[in-house]
Amino acid sequence: MTLLEARGLTRHFGGLKAVDGVDFTLAEGEIHALIGPNGAGKTTFVSLLCGRIPVQSGSIRFDGADITRMPAHRRVRRGIAYTFQITQVFANLTVFDNVALAVQRRGGHLAEETQAALSRVGLAERAGQIAGTLSYGHQRVLEIAMGLALQPRLLILDEPTQGLANAEIETFKDLVRQIVPETTVLLIEHNMDVVMDLAQRITVLNFGEVLATGTPEAIRANPAVQAAYLGG
Repeated sequence: MTLLEARGLTRHFGGLKAVDGVDFTLAEGEIHALIGPNGAGKTTFVSLLCGRIPVQSGSIRFDGADITRMPAHRRVRRGIAYTFQITQVFANLTVFDNVALAVQRRGGHLAEETQAALSRVGLAERAGQIAGTLSYGHQRVLEIAMGLALQPRLLILDEPTQGLANAEIETFKDLVRQIVPETTVLLIEHNMDVVMDLAQRITVLNFGEVLATGTPEAIRANPAVQAAYLGG
């Protein structure tokens, strides 16, 4: 089943064609990676999907409904959660309170659902710790817990392994595998080992356009992708 579908999605900034007529389909329950060179339009594209940046032309459908002009907060309520490229935790609050804010935003059962989200990502024992004192890796995991607390149908992760040690990356991969197929994951990632290990399908953006979409094997073997990004 198709969960999200974008058609002809466009966003220009002056003469820069950040996203230029992109067609994109996301299947429910999959891990789908979005890759491409720096400046390819990846973060702009997902910002269009989640409503942080308005669409200039084209359409977005989520779970069968047109959300093209829907504001970001309403997309969250419909089930789209987006974690940022740079950690966005509240450093002066406890781990528990960071997640509780996300639960409260959705109107859920505060203590029960907060604890469940923390347990899901392995942070239950750190619930009382001040978030700013966590290691960088644990802060990234906390950010995922905040996203999961919204109980999203779609979780968009923007460079989640940036700055993580190898052991932390393995923990992250295990976590992502655990949350599908209940939650669909769209992953923006430069670490190609992570992409090839996790993703069922990959879309490659280049100069704001889709260069290729396919399985990891097909993307790895694609000459155009090798020339533009993989360097092989």
